[in-house]
Amino acid sequence: MTRVKFCGFTDSVDVAEAVKLGADALGFVFYSRSPRAVTIALARELTAQVPAFVTKVGLFVNAEVDEVRETFSSARLNLIQFHGDETPAFCESLKLPYIRALRVRPELNIVNEMLRYPNASGFLLDAYKEGTPGGTGEIFDWDLIPKTGQSVILAGGLNPENAKAAIKRVSPWALDVSGGIESMLGRKDPDKMARFMAACRS
Repeated sequence: MTRVKFCGFTDSVDVAEAVKLGADALGFVFYSRSPRAVTIALARELTAQVPAFVTKVGLFVNAEVDEVRETFSSARLNLIQFHGDETPAFCESLKLPYIRALRVRPELNIVNEMLRYPNASGFLLDAYKEGTPGGTGEIFDWDLIPKTGQSVILAGGLNPENAKAAIKRVSPWALDVSGGIESMLGRKDPDKMARFMAACRS
């Protein structure tokens, strides 16, 4: 069964609805330049209502070690998602579970990039856009995804209408969606979340 991660939460009502619908993971953005960014204090309020067996993921872009560690602890996260230029040495130095985001483009050797992060819990494949670390809302060429034994988390331009096709075409470990289930930046649409989950579970 393909897992589902809803990302970019900023509101407690949206968190409660995602949990009720059965999302496997919820993402919280700790990147100040993102319109979906949250503070540690707000993230702590939001994660407090997330029950056991729902993974709480913190998204970081080129943050300092101390910032990541403090946020991970204070916001009661379970997993780190690195979306910037973090090196393997940096990711490993934290001694925390993490997934590595890769922005896919034809010249990127995805297999080699995966090999550089041997202890990553998975790899999130997203669309490449110059100067944008993620959340582009754009689909990339899924034919660029190699067949590997890695846990692939597919992101980029997903929505209730294409989720089923993405699963059939890519067979990913999980789908990661943010803008495709929103009513506005940072706020989720209950109907879109429900339809996305239904498409994945069908």
